[in-house]
Amino acid sequence: MELIPVKESLEENEEFADNPLCQEATYMTIEFYKKIGFVYPWIGYFVKQYGKWVGSGGFKGKPINGVIEIAYGVFEPYRKQGIGTGICKELLDLAIRTDPGIRIIARTLVEENFSGRILKKNNFRFAGLVNDPEDGTVCEWVFKGNENTKNHSGFVQRENQEK
Repeated sequence: MELIPVKESLEENEEFADNPLCQEATYMTIEFYKKIGFVYPWIGYFVKQYGKWVGSGGFKGKPINGVIEIAYGVFEPYRKQGIGTGICKELLDLAIRTDPGIRIIARTLVEENFSGRILKKNNFRFAGLVNDPEDGTVCEWVFKGNENTKNHSGFVQRENQEK
């Protein structure tokens, strides 16, 4: 699984803009950059697996007060295959490599859905309901992995997931 950056302008994203699966998200991401800025690596990505575009994910802007929010989605033909769990893990790994001390959150709709299960599989815990300016009342999830003890190099060690 590979994260491929969505660049800042439409001209730099021709491959995505010409792909029916990526087209709408490409335009939305570029518009989002105009609103929040383009600060690499805290950007949007398309996800390629086995040579196919399977989904997208990214960060909802640069970290604020040491907190970053992730978001992800899987294209319809590739759902229910574990790809969402993989995209979430790739975003976590990128965030931790970039800033080992960062607090990582995600938000989902209130009703039970696949996103909540994906977050649980990736060591997130439900933190409560919050009011999101764009989406109203949502569930907030916090990644527990970086609450663990840091090793001597300063990198975070993840706990083994309970089965």
